[in-house]
Amino acid sequence: MRLCVIEGDGVGHEVIPAAVRVLKALLPDLELHYAEAGFECLERLGTPLPDETIKIAEECGAVLFGAAESPSYPVEGYYSPIIALRQRLKAYANLRPTRYMPVSTARPGVDFIIVRENTEDLYTGDESADDMGASAHKIITRAATERVAHRAYRLARENGRRKVTIVHKANVLPKSDGLFRRVAFEVAEQYKDIITDELLVDTAAYWMVKSPNQFDVLLTQNLYGDILSDMGAAWGGGLGLAPALNLGDEAAIAEPVHGTAPDIAGKGVANPSGAILSVALLLRHHWLMPDLAQRVEDAVRGAIVRGFHTFDIESVNAIGTNEFTDKVIELLNDTPPV
Repeated sequence: MRLCVIEGDGVGHEVIPAAVRVLKALLPDLELHYAEAGFECLERLGTPLPDETIKIAEECGAVLFGAAESPSYPVEGYYSPIIALRQRLKAYANLRPTRYMPVSTARPGVDFIIVRENTEDLYTGDESADDMGASAHKIITRAATERVAHRAYRLARENGRRKVTIVHKANVLPKSDGLFRRVAFEVAEQYKDIITDELLVDTAAYWMVKSPNQFDVLLTQNLYGDILSDMGAAWGGGLGLAPALNLGDEAAIAEPVHGTAPDIAGKGVANPSGAILSVALLLRHHWLMPDLAQRVEDAVRGAIVRGFHTFDIESVNAIGTNEFTDKVIELLNDTPPV
């Protein structure tokens, strides 16, 4: 087994080594291949995603990606390396689970997963602009929608989940979102054992805030899924605890949901839980090692239950990135191998 490790920018340099330590505690023979991507990479090498990085990622088939700076203004030569890598590896389904964690800001009973189409919508980068205005091209295709819908329903079935909620805005965008809605319902007909319902994205956002416990699996497009998953992460204890996996048929990219956090980068206080739990998703859904994935998840939860936490959870008695990782590894070692 091989893993391409990309720390990226900011706190990626701290949380990704922490996640690697946890993974190596479970899989000491795992081959690690380090590569570069991100804004710092652009400044050093003139590109945010070098060809060598793509080559290593493709050869490994599994990637652990930290975070990449995302300027809100045009930067010559810069584009999102994580979006480009998702598209290059055909990692078409973005899985973002939110599950209750024993911290004060979390919502008891919350346990849902957002399955987000990962290769098209407004995230293709197809934009144009002049002094008078700008436009962005929204792309929705039957093939991509079918592919991600099947993934969502298979995931629901394999994990004992009962309901898939299709999220869209077809009342305003009847051609693009209308196609996504129609194709998703066509796929749903092949999974009669799974309940299917639908929500407009603004209504879904309302219920995500008011009553997130009602959700099980949400199937949606790239932009909507990005926003809803960050919103939902609040009920799992915050972005520092939020994992994600970009999953394809042949490759996968694990990445924590949080960004580069430049305000705390280099201070050794970043929460590594999102990165560690992303490794668990890689174990569960790509390497098909659910028992090891469960051990990682139980170790993170166990550390928090025992009162160990980083400052984003609570400032009182907070410990640093490495100290929290030590506690997780201690709990892993206390659990007999399966």
